[in-house]
Amino acid sequence: MPSHSAFHFRMREQQLQNILRYMPAGIATLIGPELRYGFVNETMQTLLGGHTPEGQSLAEHPGLLAADLLEVMQQVYQSGRPYVVKAHPMPPSLTDGTAEGGAGPVRYFDLALEPLQDDDDKAQGLLVFAVDVTAQEEARQRAHVLALETRRLDARLRVLTETAPQITFSVDAEGQYEYVSPQWYYFTGQPPTADLNAIWPLLIHPDDRLRVLYQSDAARAGGIGWSFEYRLRRHDGQYRWVLSRALPELHAPDKPVFWHGAVTEVHDQRELAEVLRRGEAELRFLADSIQQLIWTASAEGFIDYYNQHTAEYTGLSTQELGPTGWIGLLDPVEQAPAARRWVQCVASGEDYEGLYRMRRHDGQYRWHIIRARRLADERGLRWFGACTDVDDQHRLREVLQAQYDELARTNRDLDTFVYTASHDLKQPLFNLRGLFDELRRTATFQDPEQEEILGMVDQALSQLDGTLQELAATVQDQRELAAPTQVLALASVIDEVLLGLRTQVQETGAVITVDVEAAPMLVYGRANLRSVLHNLLSNALKFVHPHRPPQIHLASALSAATGNPLLTIQDNGLGMKLRPGVTTTFHLFERQHPGVAGAGVGLYLVQRILDSHGGHLEASSTVNEGTTFTVYWLE
Repeated sequence: MPSHSAFHFRMREQQLQNILRYMPAGIATLIGPELRYGFVNETMQTLLGGHTPEGQSLAEHPGLLAADLLEVMQQVYQSGRPYVVKAHPMPPSLTDGTAEGGAGPVRYFDLALEPLQDDDDKAQGLLVFAVDVTAQEEARQRAHVLALETRRLDARLRVLTETAPQITFSVDAEGQYEYVSPQWYYFTGQPPTADLNAIWPLLIHPDDRLRVLYQSDAARAGGIGWSFEYRLRRHDGQYRWVLSRALPELHAPDKPVFWHGAVTEVHDQRELAEVLRRGEAELRFLADSIQQLIWTASAEGFIDYYNQHTAEYTGLSTQELGPTGWIGLLDPVEQAPAARRWVQCVASGEDYEGLYRMRRHDGQYRWHIIRARRLADERGLRWFGACTDVDDQHRLREVLQAQYDELARTNRDLDTFVYTASHDLKQPLFNLRGLFDELRRTATFQDPEQEEILGMVDQALSQLDGTLQELAATVQDQRELAAPTQVLALASVIDEVLLGLRTQVQETGAVITVDVEAAPMLVYGRANLRSVLHNLLSNALKFVHPHRPPQIHLASALSAATGNPLLTIQDNGLGMKLRPGVTTTFHLFERQHPGVAGAGVGLYLVQRILDSHGGHLEASSTVNEGTTFTVYWLE
């Protein structure tokens, strides 16, 4: 019969097993070298994948344990040295609710393998203690992933900062530099071993050093960022303007302990800004020196600057003139149209120009040309305008216009008089011609020079008749100077003119060649073109050389300077005396060959027609060899 103490021992052992059986940690005893299952609590049962027959070896029923873990258990048993397996992954067991063949989350356990020994330190088995550390392991893995991502981002940030054309830096709350990018060493020429905190202030220009140190200290003390410019010595000893900007690293509610920033070279931009400032000052000085009303306006059309002469001319200050100053100075009748035109130009960007009467400080309205243009640059859109006093020129133009109108009227009256006189004188000329013919038929003279005298009278009457006809034709042609233009085939008009001159061509035996392929068409008035060709061809047929048959060549071409069409008419006649070095000008009734009948109006009329169309006539000639006329139809 068992003793009372043995009974109590078994009771305590039973209580201990009950306690261990329901612990959240897995506990199992493995007995003997075969590692047969002994005590296995419920947690370990689950971990091993279900039923573990007591007395069966671990090798026969490994459950969910991996082969390498079984090998380690055997080595621990044989060596007698305890071992702890950290975060060993275990597949999900069927008791976790995962269907056979299904996939569940992997769980991690810390496994403590403790050899069991008897009183003589002989191996009796193993005690396996398993603690679920899945949450800790997953947290560790997430931390590891975050650390890798952090290192990747840090490497990317370093690449960005070290390849950007800027010096990046980090300083602590005491102003000590924690980091500076390699660009600082490239810029300053300092070796990487230089004491950054000691050398940086010495590289600042002496005139800027105290200001920079104070502003950066004040910013750090206030926990705010900074932005200021100063001169930093470059590797070649030249001081260059740089812009330093930094912001604090905030971790509320604590005060910032780091400032991160960048240093950017702005030397060229600063010098450009200085040049622009000086240029603007010079332009303002120039604008104030000009005796014109100079002003500028915003993109919306509101005036924001007037030069000094504007105040002197108008007697008003900039504030009194306001953003629409010049419009308010116009004649009241012209203000509304001028304002509408200005609004249209501001909206469309067109140049503004107009002639208006503007009030001076004495109340007198004077004519002004107002012009404005829009300029677009890096500073945006702006308008630049000027009001130019043209009152004197305008009044002078009115006087000249009145005189021109009077001269035009007088000229028309003279043309009418000449045309009427030439027409009215024809009848007395006809009467004289009839009386002379009758006298020649009936009267006789006993004078040896009778025939010579009669020939002279007949020649004088013929010359008077020709002069009257040419005067009438000249007036008629001048009236047709304003005839409408049209596209004309030059060869067709030349043929038409030659048809009218066929009698002279036959009488002189002239050989006329025409080559107008280079410029076959001409935009001109038909009557004017016929008149030019008729006068030049009739002169070539009139002033022929007595010892050789006339040869006349007409050729068209395009001007090398302007690309406009021109025509040359070359003959081998008597030629002319032209003054060298002076532009050829032909005057009315000017004649070079008095022995040849004519009134001296043909070339003058050609010159008038060409001038009225923007062209001109050039001539080159050699006496007794011939003349070449070049007709420039248009400039």
